[in-house]
Amino acid sequence: MDTVSDLTSNQNPVQSYLQRCPARDVLGVLADKWVLLVLGTLRAGEGPVRFNDLRRRLDGITQKMLTRTLRNLERDGLVRRTVYPTVPPRVEYALTELGADLGDVTHVMGQWALRHHSEILSARAEFDSRPAPEPLSR
Repeated sequence: MDTVSDLTSNQNPVQSYLQRCPARDVLGVLADKWVLLVLGTLRAGEGPVRFNDLRRRLDGITQKMLTRTLRNLERDGLVRRTVYPTVPPRVEYALTELGADLGDVTHVMGQWALRHHSEILSARAEFDSRPAPEPLSR
C-alpha cells in the first residue's frame, strides 16, 4: 500500500494530480467557493465568530450551505467549533493553526481575483459574443 510520502516524494507535477494522490483530495476541498469565502471571513475576523455573524458576512450563503461547509472544514481540521453550555447554546468558529496557514493562501488567491477581475469579465464578454460553434457531426 502506498503511503503519503510514497505518493508525494520525487513526483513530477503531472503525477500529483492522479486519482490516488493526496493533493488531489485536498484541492477538491479548496475548489468550493464557499470554502474559500468562509476561510477568508474567519481569517479577517478578530477571534472566533458566531454562526449568524458568519452568515451575515457571507452574502448569499444559505444556512444549510454554511452548516455543511463549516462541518467539512471542521472535519478536515481547518476550523475549530466551540459550543458553550448556555441557553440557548452559543457556538463559535475559529481557524485552527492549519486553517490559518491555509488562510494565507486563500488571501493571496482573493487578492489575485480582485486584481484580475476586470480582465476575467472582459474575457467572458469576448467569449460570450462569439457565434456559437457548429455541432460536431457524427
